[in-house]
Amino acid sequence: MGVLFRANAVALVTSLMLVGTGGAQATQAPPAAVKIGYINSAQLLQQAPGRAEAEAQFDREVGVYRQQIQRMDDSLRTLMAAFDREAPKLDSATRETRRASIGQREVEYQARARGLDSTMQARQAQLVKPIMERVQSVIEAIRAEDCCSVILDVGSQGVVVVAADKRLDLTDRVLARLKSQGIPPAAPASGAVPQPAGVTRPKK
Repeated sequence: MGVLFRANAVALVTSLMLVGTGGAQATQAPPAAVKIGYINSAQLLQQAPGRAEAEAQFDREVGVYRQQIQRMDDSLRTLMAAFDREAPKLDSATRETRRASIGQREVEYQARARGLDSTMQARQAQLVKPIMERVQSVIEAIRAEDCCSVILDVGSQGVVVVAADKRLDLTDRVLARLKSQGIPPAAPASGAVPQPAGVTRPKK
């Protein structure tokens, strides 16, 4: 499973823990046998329509952010190398002023890098959201059709299933329906990343 989907498996597992509980609480029907189904979220998210396209889109866009971070790092290294070469020729006051300026630039770059990282995470969630919503919708529809009270996720590390009847496995049905519905509408492409002020390409 690609990096894009690893963190989001937890969200799907959490939502599955709530599937089917609302109706049971809202009605006061006589006690009945509880019907349970299960799915494998790892398999679903690996094969869900739109997954490969979302990961390819994320890789393209994240490359821009990585270039920005690399450019900041290169710029800072260039400043530090120049300082190291020139420091012996500088008087103490100038040397301290240059050192402080480089230190301040480093702090600014670190803050910008954290901002870019936050932007990448937000974009990742944006790309995954349509797929996760489609998967959850199909699971809920099949749960309702089969009158399941609970659907477990055997693909989650937090759920331990020692043995289960294969007839309760809904994974293939969910995948088949997902594929029949095609790729969900993609999240809009993010805008161009602005060039952070003060970042320049190192001179060759």
